[in-house]
Amino acid sequence: MRNTWRGYNTSFATCEKAKNNDMSANDKSNTPSTAATGSAPASNFIRHIIEQDLQSGKHNGRVQTRFPPEPNGYLHIGHAKSICLNFGVAQSNHGQCNLRFDDTNPAKESQEFINSIKADIEWLGFQWSGEVRFASSYFDSLHDFAVQLINSGKAYVCSLSPDEAREYRGTLTSPGKDSPYRDRSIEENLDLFARMRAGEFPDGAHSLRAKIDMAAPNINLRDPVLYRIRHVEHHQTGNKWPIYPMYDYAHCISDAMECITHSLCTLEFEDHRPLYEWILESLDRDSLHAASDSAAPAADYVLPRQIEFARLNINYTVMSKRKLKELVTDGHVNGWDDPRMPTISGLRRRGYTAESIRNFCERAGVARSAGVVEVAMLEHSIREDLDAAAPRAMCVLRPLKVTLTNYPDDKIETLVLPSHPKDESMGKREIPFAKELYIDASDFEEIPPPKYKRLSPGVEVRLRGGYVIRCDEVIKDASGMPVELLCSYDPETLGVNPQGRKVAGVIHWVPAQQALDVEVRIYDRLFNKENPDDKNIADYKECLNPESLVVLQGCKAEPSLANAAPESSFQFEREGYFCIDRYDSNAEKIVFNRTVTLRDSWAKMSS
Repeated sequence: MRNTWRGYNTSFATCEKAKNNDMSANDKSNTPSTAATGSAPASNFIRHIIEQDLQSGKHNGRVQTRFPPEPNGYLHIGHAKSICLNFGVAQSNHGQCNLRFDDTNPAKESQEFINSIKADIEWLGFQWSGEVRFASSYFDSLHDFAVQLINSGKAYVCSLSPDEAREYRGTLTSPGKDSPYRDRSIEENLDLFARMRAGEFPDGAHSLRAKIDMAAPNINLRDPVLYRIRHVEHHQTGNKWPIYPMYDYAHCISDAMECITHSLCTLEFEDHRPLYEWILESLDRDSLHAASDSAAPAADYVLPRQIEFARLNINYTVMSKRKLKELVTDGHVNGWDDPRMPTISGLRRRGYTAESIRNFCERAGVARSAGVVEVAMLEHSIREDLDAAAPRAMCVLRPLKVTLTNYPDDKIETLVLPSHPKDESMGKREIPFAKELYIDASDFEEIPPPKYKRLSPGVEVRLRGGYVIRCDEVIKDASGMPVELLCSYDPETLGVNPQGRKVAGVIHWVPAQQALDVEVRIYDRLFNKENPDDKNIADYKECLNPESLVVLQGCKAEPSLANAAPESSFQFEREGYFCIDRYDSNAEKIVFNRTVTLRDSWAKMSS
C-alpha cells in the first residue's frame, strides 16, 4: 500500500505543477467581470485546464460537468458561484451540466429542499442536461460495486463502534492502527454485508470500509467508511435501503457513471481527491463503462478528473449551511428565504436579480486559495443592474403632511414625470398634485444645521417634478413634534427656476389624497461584525445586527405603483432600491423590501 500512496503523491504533485502553470490565468479572474457587457467570461485556471484537455483530445473532446447539491437546506450565494462555474464552463465549451442530488443522508434531507434547489437554478438562468438525477437512483449499482471491492479484497466489514473507530483512526500527526476486523475473509465480509443490506443489524453495529492504509499521511485514506447502517426512510427510495453509501464513495462512482469529464468542487475536497481516484481505479473499468451513460467504446472510456477551487466567502456573512439552518430553526430569521439570508431565495426576495448574482460571481473570480470577498461588491452588482433597469418612483417613508395654503382647494393637476431619467423607452408616469401632500419627516428641520439643503421655516425647496414651495408655519402636537407644515407655492416655478431667489434643494413627495398606504421593510446586513466566524468570537450569533430589519408602517407611495407586480423593483428617489415582496403583498397590502441603499462604496473603492 505504500507504493499506492506514493503514486497518489506523484499524481498530486503533477496536478499542483499544472495549477502553478495556470496561476497567471487565475489572476485575471479576479478583475471586474466582462459579463455585464455581454462579452466572454473571464479566464481562470479551470477554464485553462479544460482548454488543454480539449486540445489534447482527452475525454474525446467532451465537456460534461455536474452540480451535486445535498438537499439538506436552501442554496446560498456560495452555491451560486459553483452553479455559474459548472453550468458556465459547460455552456461555453458546447458541453452539458447535470443536476444530481447527493441524497445519501436522508435523515437531513427533504423534498422541500429539492424543490427549492431546482427553482433557484432555473431562476439563475441555467438548465440542466436531461432529467434531474439522484445519487439514490444509483444505489443498486453502488451496492454492486461495493460487492466488487469486497471480492477483490479492497473492502471489509468493520464492527468497531463509532467511538472505537475514531480511536483507531489516529490523528493528523500520528498513524492509525488496523481494525481487528480488517482481515476477515472475503466470504465473511460478503455474508455480513448481505445481512447489513437485509436490515438484520441496528444502526452503528457494522460499517463497510475500504482497505487502504491506516498509516497513510492523508487521513482520508485510513480505511474510510464506504457504507453505514441507517434505518431511515428515504424521500426517493422509501424503506428499500437500511444501508446508505458515504458521499466520498457515491460521488466519484456517480461521476463515472454519468461520464462527467471535470468534477469541479471546493477546496475542502482537495484532500479527498486521492480517495476519489483510489475508488475509481480499484473498480473494474469495464464494469464502470457498462454501468455508465457512455455510448463510446470501452477503449475510449475515460475516468473523470476532480479539480478544486476556493469556496466563496463574503464578509459580514456566514456561509455554513449548519449555521444558516440554526438561524432558521432558532427563529433569528423568518425562514430560509428571509431577505437577510445569503440564500439565493433570500436574495431574490430582497430584490436581487439573477443577472446581478451571475455578474457578482464572475467578478469574484475562481481562485485556488481561500479569500474573503467584500459584501460591497455584491451590493455594487445589484445597484449597477437596477440603476439601469429599475423605474423611478417616489415613496415617503416617514410622512409629514404639507398643506399649500395658497393652492386652490378644488384644483388637481396631473404632473408627468419620466419613469427613468436616462431611458426614455420606459415611458412616463402621471402623479396628481393638489393642496395637500406628504414629504418625508427627515426633509424638514425647524432649526437646520449648517449647509442644510432641505425644508425649514422661511426656506424654499423644489418638489421633485413640481413647484417651488416655502415653509411659512409649523403645527406641532402636544409633545412638540411637527405634524403639519403650512407652506405656500410659487405657481410660476413649474419647470422654471425662480428669478432672484435661491432654492435650497429638491425633495420628493406624494399627493395626500391619492397616495398608497404601503409597508416598507428596511433590510440591512444580518451581522454587524466583518467576520462573524472569527475564532475570538465565542458565538457567531453574538454578532447579529439588531437593526437588520426595521418595519415601517403607514408609508405613502405614489399612486402609479398600485398595479405593480410582485418582485417588481423600483428606485425610490433619494431612498434606495426596493422591490415588492413576492409573498406578503396582495390586493389589500403592498409590501416593499429594501434591496440596497443608493450609496455605492465598492464602486468608489474599485475605481
